[in-house]
Amino acid sequence: MKLTMATPMSTGTTATAFVFLLIASSLGYLSCCLDQVMSISTNTAPNCDPNIIEARDRDRLQFALNLEFLEAEFFLHAALGKGLDAISPNLSLGGPPPVGAQKANLDPLVRRIIEEFGYQEVGHVRSIIRKEGGFPRPLLDLSHQNFAKLIDRAVGFTLIPPFDPYANSLNYLLATYTIPYVGLVGYVGTIPYLKNMTSRRLAASLLGVESGQDSVIRTFLYQRAFEKVKPYNLTVADFTNRISMLRNDLAMCGIKDEGIVVPEALGAENRTSSNIISADPNSLSYARTPPEILRIVYASGNESLPGGFYPRGANGNIARRYLKAED
Repeated sequence: MKLTMATPMSTGTTATAFVFLLIASSLGYLSCCLDQVMSISTNTAPNCDPNIIEARDRDRLQFALNLEFLEAEFFLHAALGKGLDAISPNLSLGGPPPVGAQKANLDPLVRRIIEEFGYQEVGHVRSIIRKEGGFPRPLLDLSHQNFAKLIDRAVGFTLIPPFDPYANSLNYLLATYTIPYVGLVGYVGTIPYLKNMTSRRLAASLLGVESGQDSVIRTFLYQRAFEKVKPYNLTVADFTNRISMLRNDLAMCGIKDEGIVVPEALGAENRTSSNIISADPNSLSYARTPPEILRIVYASGNESLPGGFYPRGANGNIARRYLKAED
């Protein structure tokens, strides 16, 4: 989708959001609510500028460790029925086990891919800890109830029966859609502010794999874009669009997240409706700051208010700094 918004939002940008909504809705590519787009257009936050983050390279990369723990546990449990404590117990550094993580009912191909992703995340956790030091794994909520609340909020109403990420391959892929992209844009936002070449090399290597994972997930979902997600009256594309809109709304820094199908006028070079790789008007990756990411993964829209995947908050100097600010 070719639409960017700066902070603070301008009147022209708000108008552009309306145009986006009208075009997308008229072409049948996007089902979302007017108030969602308005909230993204007018709801701004003070921490959208990456220059306000003062942190050492070590702190910036350790911040990413929070998301790597999340992905490792979600992928490993879904594919194998066991997590980091069984695969490489020393890496959790004494942190509590995740809540509600379980083996998913995956078809053989998806299970194999998710297993590979899980092992990749073990490597990511190990690499950050070895090169930058680490901290105890934060408490993670990967329960189906937590995902159900998140998806209900994204679609704008209560799904019946509740959405269960572990029920089947399609549900699980939609659930994974909520996670790797957040880490991807985090690395894009972090790399320019790393001072040490070793740190930049590590972050670039992590970004490469995270972007690959996200593309695989989005490709699988795109193959089924217009299929209804049973038993709901919403397509796969509907789910991705609404999840992306929710993340934009929570982050409060404009539109940096897009579903898998967009109007052709907003596609790459205005020539494609497929949106397998989310990017800006020049097909460059979007970037997010640590506060933006915390607002999303806490599902609170507030970097100082834990919740969502992190009931007690994320760990590391950057994340804990925001928690202290609320005390």
